[in-house]
Amino acid sequence: MSGRRGARDDPPEARMSSSETSPSLSPTLELAMELMQRPSVTPDDQGCQALMIERLSRLGFDIEPLPFGDVENFWAVHGHHGPVLAFAGHTDVVPSGPEAHWEYPPFEPRIDDQGMLCGRGAADMKGSLAAMLTAVERFVTAHPDHSGRIAFLVTSDEEGPAVDGTRAVVEHLREAHERLDYCIVGEPSSTHHLGDTIKNGRRGSLGGVLHVHGIQGHVAYPHLARNPIHQIAPALDALVREHWDAGNDFFPATSFQVSNLRAGTGATNVIPGEVQATFNFRYSTQVTHQALRERTEAILAAHGLDFHVDWTLNGEPFLTAEGELVDATLASVEDVMSRRPTLSTSGGTSDGRFIASLGSQVVELGPRNDTIHKVDERIRAADLDDLSRIYEAVLERLFTHDAQQA
Repeated sequence: MSGRRGARDDPPEARMSSSETSPSLSPTLELAMELMQRPSVTPDDQGCQALMIERLSRLGFDIEPLPFGDVENFWAVHGHHGPVLAFAGHTDVVPSGPEAHWEYPPFEPRIDDQGMLCGRGAADMKGSLAAMLTAVERFVTAHPDHSGRIAFLVTSDEEGPAVDGTRAVVEHLREAHERLDYCIVGEPSSTHHLGDTIKNGRRGSLGGVLHVHGIQGHVAYPHLARNPIHQIAPALDALVREHWDAGNDFFPATSFQVSNLRAGTGATNVIPGEVQATFNFRYSTQVTHQALRERTEAILAAHGLDFHVDWTLNGEPFLTAEGELVDATLASVEDVMSRRPTLSTSGGTSDGRFIASLGSQVVELGPRNDTIHKVDERIRAADLDDLSRIYEAVLERLFTHDAQQA
């Protein structure tokens, strides 16, 4: 028992789900809670995309469902000419973990007495999806003949392998010669207050599993064996100490981290015949993944190791240093929130890495990220209405004649 009072112990009138919404709820919060009520643990969409597609269809969007494998995706477009601004996001969420550890059941969203929207997906990222959709509803209703084209790129495979989701949709768009000029990804980018941070890029991620081969033997007869653990230690130290690059104005220096070591037979008197080290580079635009691989293998070879490396490129770095989208997003946040955001490339990878490969300007803007993937995920409910206003302001700046003439 966690000792915490859960929603199942509350009286029915205390519960607030998408089917029991208060008349005072904004359209954005009502939609967010309706999405959050669906337990769409990756890659199971649980009807979230159907709900979004229904509303976008009513606005006149052309919808293209793009299922790949067990993953549901869709691409939707409104408008016929000019640059394309896509709102990108995912309907899948990570597992909740033991529900008994949650203050309220994770898939029974509610707004608590502190004004917090509680439940899995509030921050990551059904709240952003709701804010995007209601922003577009207001904008298209007010500007049915807007310039440019508005698009949605939505997947249910961001929290999972990320193979049949945005990556696959981007390849489909590339083959179809589909234009995608600007993209706002709704990942939770904010740190202390909504809009204090905009992600305008991400570091690359290159992983590897290093296999060093020795000769197994008895610990009492080391001259008859070759201990790969002893051999790998100075090589790993050299990799840790290596200066890979100095970073630049947008990225910190490239980092090398060992995350796992595995060796041994389980017996205390046996020198192992092999050791494995799992490692990862988070790297800047100052270096390529090919260069990191070559330099790593050169250092390992210089230490006389009998080795091979299984490499995995998880994502290349991308950066939108400047341009119309960055300018419009910075100004829109400042207008709505009365604060100037900071541009950042910190954090892990996101689906923005796939979209940027199309040559698109990409930014990430969403709620606070301090509770993502945690028990009791939650955000300020009022932030979603402000977020929706920010998204709408970006559209106003990019796709209205008055804004363009100004």
